[in-house]
Amino acid sequence: MNINNNAALSLRKLADSDMTESEFLRAVENNLIPMQQFFTYYKCAIMEIETKFRVLNEQFSINGESNPIEFIQSRIKSYGSIYRKIISHNIPRNLEAIESTIFDIAGIRVVCSFVQDIYRLADCFLQQDDIFLIKKKDYIENPKPNGYRSLHLIVEVPIFLENEKRLVKAEVQLRTIAMDFWASLEHKLRYKKDLPQYKLDMLTDDLKKCADQSAQWDIRMQAIKNIIEHD
Repeated sequence: MNINNNAALSLRKLADSDMTESEFLRAVENNLIPMQQFFTYYKCAIMEIETKFRVLNEQFSINGESNPIEFIQSRIKSYGSIYRKIISHNIPRNLEAIESTIFDIAGIRVVCSFVQDIYRLADCFLQQDDIFLIKKKDYIENPKPNGYRSLHLIVEVPIFLENEKRLVKAEVQLRTIAMDFWASLEHKLRYKKDLPQYKLDMLTDDLKKCADQSAQWDIRMQAIKNIIEHD
């Protein structure tokens, strides 16, 4: 995707200096129009992807099946979060580099009832001829060491503007209700900076055990569902 020249130039000066986060945010505010244009592309990508999943959910309902999707959430990465990623990954401070390197500026979370729903929805979504898979990470089959489970898809989706079509990258996360509940608590723990280390270690260990237990609940609930459907 080629960025509009004004937008491309708007952050060029950021590449010439080591800015603090507050200075970066101030520079963004001073170039708000091109930045808003840049982020509008990601908002449009979210709308496209959300619609695709809502259509799939509706189709399953029409076919007499239970709706696999409990709810959908989305977000645009904040300027501060983008700055921290730029620093941690040593990314050049211009829009082209941000676009080609940071794939999760647009994030969509699809929360499902059962594990099998996740894979079925992902397959249906990826079979659509205007969705291009860039990367897939299956943290359900291969959980993170802390117990985190989810299916991550980095995709590229076309958005249609007044005079052009653009391909925009987005991250889709598919989880069960149990996975999402656990991830929300783990996220809060990770940012509890005021807790002593021994308490953080204890809670981290407890959360890992909870993640393993919730995975077993997902397996048992899936088994119960399968028995009901085949009875």
